[in-house]
Amino acid sequence: MNGVPEVSVVMSVYNGAEHLAETMDSVLNQQGCAFEFIVIDDGSTDASAQMLDDYAARDPRLRVMHQQNTGLTRALIRGCDMAKAEFIARQDAGDISLPGRLAAQVACIRAQAQAVMVACAVRFVGPGQEPLHCVICSTEDLEMGLRQNDLNSLRGPPHHGATLFRKDAYVRAGGYRTQFSVAQDLDLWLRLAECGRCLGIPQVLYRASLAATSISNRRRHEQFSMAELALASRRLRMQGKSDESLLAQSTFAPTAMAAVGSGERARFHYFIACCLRRDDPAAARKYYRRALRENPLHLRALLHWVLG
Repeated sequence: MNGVPEVSVVMSVYNGAEHLAETMDSVLNQQGCAFEFIVIDDGSTDASAQMLDDYAARDPRLRVMHQQNTGLTRALIRGCDMAKAEFIARQDAGDISLPGRLAAQVACIRAQAQAVMVACAVRFVGPGQEPLHCVICSTEDLEMGLRQNDLNSLRGPPHHGATLFRKDAYVRAGGYRTQFSVAQDLDLWLRLAECGRCLGIPQVLYRASLAATSISNRRRHEQFSMAELALASRRLRMQGKSDESLLAQSTFAPTAMAAVGSGERARFHYFIACCLRRDDPAAARKYYRRALRENPLHLRALLHWVLG
């Protein structure tokens, strides 16, 4: 790679070998802008580390760092600290950056000097890559959504991995914060919104895969607790006060990542089935059956499965 890249794509991987090749190829095949790809191997025990080293040996744009497991937030902090480019783009392992993603986001944010972040629309797919739904967030929706002060009305970008932001704004905002082992994206977005404009573009340029083992599914209670803390911190800042004492006094203690229980799996499969019910009834019945295998007393899943 010659010269300084325009974009530093930052990704953390923990035991993501199953879908890692498709993710890596989707980023490395991007065209229209110069980029580097920074991947933090966060203590993987599967084949991820070797796969990343193999890719790095073939492509000088890829920078791989191996470390003991620290969790997503600390891995992202390290990756963003390594970033050389004017812009940082997030990418999640297992997801896909569709062709033209980076070039479109760079063009959008360059067109507005006051812009600090841009998010593209996202297509969500199920565990079997079944199309579920698309989430499109306009600039107006995004800026209004990030100004809300309660969780019910708060709206951020469609997905963490679909964002690109200016590195200087990321630094001014304080970057990812270690107090947020989850909801680290929301905390950052709220602080970025205080630094400038947050843009939304309508093109679907990112594909996100939903899985029962995802952090958002396994740590829902912690996500809500941390989101409330992020909002409380923002309220203090809007009053001209520091939020450092609030974060220091927080009694929230992250729990170890537990195995996904049958209840969580049943709820996840039921959600996927409901997304598929209208456009793919046969696939929906398959997920209703999976929900019932996990929880035979899931009455809504039973009703939909019986009625077809």
